[in-house]
Amino acid sequence: MKGLVYGGSGHRSWTDIPDATVRDPRDAVIRVDAATICGTDLHILGGDVPEVEPGRVLGHEAVGTVVEIGAAVTGLSVGDRVLASCISACGSCRFCRESAYGQCRAGGGWILGHTVNGVQAEYARIPFADLSTYRLPPRVSSEQAVMLADILPTAYEVGVLNGGVRPGDTVVVVGAGPIGLAAILTARLFSPAHIVAIDKAESRLQAAKNLGADVTLTPERVALGTIRALTDGLGADVVMEAVGLPQTFELCTSMVRPGGRVANIGVHGKPATLHLEELWIRNLTITTGLVDTYSTPDLLDMLVAGQLDVSALVTHRLPLDEIMRAYDVFADPARTGALKVLLTR
Repeated sequence: MKGLVYGGSGHRSWTDIPDATVRDPRDAVIRVDAATICGTDLHILGGDVPEVEPGRVLGHEAVGTVVEIGAAVTGLSVGDRVLASCISACGSCRFCRESAYGQCRAGGGWILGHTVNGVQAEYARIPFADLSTYRLPPRVSSEQAVMLADILPTAYEVGVLNGGVRPGDTVVVVGAGPIGLAAILTARLFSPAHIVAIDKAESRLQAAKNLGADVTLTPERVALGTIRALTDGLGADVVMEAVGLPQTFELCTSMVRPGGRVANIGVHGKPATLHLEELWIRNLTITTGLVDTYSTPDLLDMLVAGQLDVSALVTHRLPLDEIMRAYDVFADPARTGALKVLLTR
């Protein structure tokens, strides 16, 4: 079988790898039917995630068909079509018992494409399969479902819920890539008064408008006056960082009102300055987080009910064996207009 292998900073290859097999009684093996590339994969290739060792198969977003199950798997059968979550959960450690699956201490958490081989391959081993997969109803397409592997629960939990978005809020999302757009889409569920999107790329700002942002700005056009004009001079109630750069984090803290909330979603590879000399007096709440995916069943129900339309998030569709070209497309959104690149069998 073939997979997308990390070869060290800046290096990747679509190459032959050992077949995926059941190694633990709680494992399942899936045939990968649909997968996507995540911004975190680009951070890995940029050397920002040193835990990922050369030789690792990347990827943590996939839909597949179960082809093998371990002896202890009780909730799946061969032939089931499943969403493979980006987070694996043992189900029994302290954090899993609190639904904080991202912090699993018994071999789970974010492991796919990180500390074990991931899903950008023809087949993939899924640890803790009963708790780390979701059987899909026939009316949900693989293209729809794969958006729930990571970006929707990440944006919803780490951005919208951690940020405490409430009806009537002014919400600013810095970064209108896939995660930022998913934050806009799910923030709308709470009826904010305004959603402001900030990004360098006009194509992404247009996508933000299509998904519900009523104000769009480039970083060069960002002025506190724009935000304050929407908020009687106070600043935004909630600001979400969805890029992962020091300057975007600092921009977020400059736009939030006293008593407001800054929810950091982005993956940071460099230190960011926390200006406590200015912020200590402003009663701010700043949250960080790795997604736990406890919201995935709710998001799937909303998708089935037609309350979430994720169709606008996929801009490019390629066969899985063209993943090298897909990475080139995804990594250059200013030229390609790429949001999510869907790879199918």
